Amino acid sequence: MALPAALVSFLFSSAPAHADLKLCNRMSYVIEAAIGIDDKAATATRGWFRIDPATCRVVVQGALTADRVLLNARALGVYGASPIPQNGTDTLCVAQDNFVIAAARQCRSGQMPAQFTQITPTKTDDGNLVAYLAEDSEYDDEQARLAGIQRLLVIAGYDAAPIDGVDGPKTQSALSAFLKSRGLAGDIVQSPNFFATMIDAVQKPSPSGLTWCNDTPHKVMAAVATDDGKVVTSRGWYRIDPGKCLHPDVSGTPKQIYSFAEAVDNDNRAIRIKDKPLNWGGGVQLCTRESKFEINEQGDCSTRGLAALGFTTVDMTSGGKTLRFAMP
Repeated sequence: MALPAALVSFLFSSAPAHADLKLCNRMSYVIEAAIGIDDKAATATRGWFRIDPATCRVVVQGALTADRVLLNARALGVYGASPIPQNGTDTLCVAQDNFVIAAARQCRSGQMPAQFTQITPTKTDDGNLVAYLAEDSEYDDEQARLAGIQRLLVIAGYDAAPIDGVDGPKTQSALSAFLKSRGLAGDIVQSPNFFATMIDAVQKPSPSGLTWCNDTPHKVMAAVATDDGKVVTSRGWYRIDPGKCLHPDVSGTPKQIYSFAEAVDNDNRAIRIKDKPLNWGGGVQLCTRESKFEINEQGDCSTRGLAALGFTTVDMTSGGKTLRFAMP
């Protein structure tokens, strides 16, 4: 599954002094949002607010008297490296799990810097304020919801491409097969919990394709590589939370698949056990970088500002393989 560049866009207008602030998700991803409140000399942050496609969530209740409101948004780890551009006007502190940080410009232990963008929400007819998160596809609510379902079906191994928010026999066939395989009734599609149901299903081992499962108490960051006989492409990073599984997006029928994974702490530093990094790899040296990457040319990694890591060869002869990451 190729991740298209997603654009976070907002509707701008004047803002009233007393209203709830809502964030509305018109993207094809389940996202987690954090807000920053800049008021005189103090800046606070709060997160994470999970928002499904085509839904809204109140993130500030009551009077909003801040000088500036800022936003950071990330896609869930199930999608791999976040397709949402991580850039912005301000660098503020966040944490991996839910947080409230009163002094958010000086990060402490367990906190990490993130890029926030200033937003100017729109006033709605009911007097509230709203900011929209959107892709460059400019989905409406109905299209965003369907595109979000299509995207998770593709991750789960069903043929629901292209991810375009347009319904048709191909999407319905993939959705029916997914529901049948999980023993789910058709009416669950309209349930407000359907995205949570789909994500739970995607995060369980699959009989087809590659599955990573994190059996450690730590966050694991993983990368996958594919060899189609002509080009070896390495891609990462995928976040796998403790106790969860994830299917990296591997398209086509590659001749060989490779995997590397590493446990990290809340500051994204490598976990070390008996002075050795806790990772799962092998002897195949492939290029990576610290941030999101997709690299089609291997070799001479260091001279190109890249890092060579040892990937392991994954035996896919049975059609599916689950790699379980466990403590030594």
